[in-house]
Amino acid sequence: MKINEILGIKYPFIQGGMAHIASGKFAAQVSNAGGLGLIATGGISLSKIKEEIEICKSLTDKPFGVNILMLHREIEGIIDLVCDSKIKLVTSGAGNPAPYIKRLKESGALVYPVVSNKALAIRMERAGADGIIAEGLEAGGHIGDLTTMVLMNEIQGQINIPLVCAGGIGSGKQVLAAEVLGATGVQLGTILLGAEECPIHENYKDKIIKAKSSHVTVIGRIKGYPTRLLKNSFSNNYIEKEKSNASVEDLELLMVGSLKKAVYDGNIVNGSLMCGQVVDCIKEIRPLKEIFESLYRDYKEEKRNLCQR
Repeated sequence: MKINEILGIKYPFIQGGMAHIASGKFAAQVSNAGGLGLIATGGISLSKIKEEIEICKSLTDKPFGVNILMLHREIEGIIDLVCDSKIKLVTSGAGNPAPYIKRLKESGALVYPVVSNKALAIRMERAGADGIIAEGLEAGGHIGDLTTMVLMNEIQGQINIPLVCAGGIGSGKQVLAAEVLGATGVQLGTILLGAEECPIHENYKDKIIKAKSSHVTVIGRIKGYPTRLLKNSFSNNYIEKEKSNASVEDLELLMVGSLKKAVYDGNIVNGSLMCGQVVDCIKEIRPLKEIFESLYRDYKEEKRNLCQR
C-alpha cells in the first residue's frame, strides 16, 4: 500500500519538518495541494506549536502531521499537545521517540521516525513505529553518513512496516528510484523551497533558484552535527573555525539564530541557507499544486517508459 493510501492524501509525498519553515500555514497549503503537510517543532515554544496546529486546522480539512524534535526542552508538553490534537502523522528527529510511541499511537497518530541507519530503523520497528522515513545524506539540514541509495537498500527487507524515502528527491525519476528501492512514498524538503507558498525570504528563494549542486557544502563534520547548506560567508566561517579547533561551545554560538537570519531576514551572507543536493532541480518559483502535479506526472511517465523497455 502506498503512503498516500495509508494517509488518505492525493500524492505519495510527505513534507519535510523544516525548522522555521514548516509552519501551520505552510503545512495546510501542502495538504491542500495533495501532499501531507508537517508542522516543525524545532526552535519554537510549546505555546507557539499549539498556535501553529490551530492555524493549520483552520486552513485545511485534509490530514497533516507534526515533526517532533525529541531533544526539545518541552518534549513532555509537546507529546501531550499532539495527543490531544488528534494529529494524523507524527515524524521525529534528533532523539529517541520510543518512550512516547505507545501514547502517540493510542491518540490515533501514525508514528514514522526519521532514521539515518539500519540499526535505528530496526529499533524503531521493535518499539512499535508504524513506518520509517529513511533519510540519506543528500538531504538539507542535519544529515547522517549514508547516501539515500545505500540507506534504502540496507533497510528494505529488514523491516515489515512501510518505508518512506527522503534525501535527494527532486524529480520523477528519483521518485521512481525510491519506489524500486522499496519506498511506499517520499519525503520532500529542498524542492519545496521553490514553492510560491514557502515562507522563506525572497532573498533565500533567489539563492535557491540560482544554486547548483556544486554550491552546496556541509558544516559540522569535525565537531557537532553535520548540516548541509549553501556555501556563503557563514558556512565558510564555520568551516574555518572547525579546522582551527574552535570549541564546540563557540561553534554552537555561531549557529544560534543563523537559520532565522536566512528564513526571516533574508540574510544570505551570514544566514544558514539550508538545502539539499537536489537544489539544481529548482529552476523557478512555482505553486505547490504545480510542483506536485508535475512531479507525480513525471514519475508515472518514467514508470511507464521503464515497463515498456
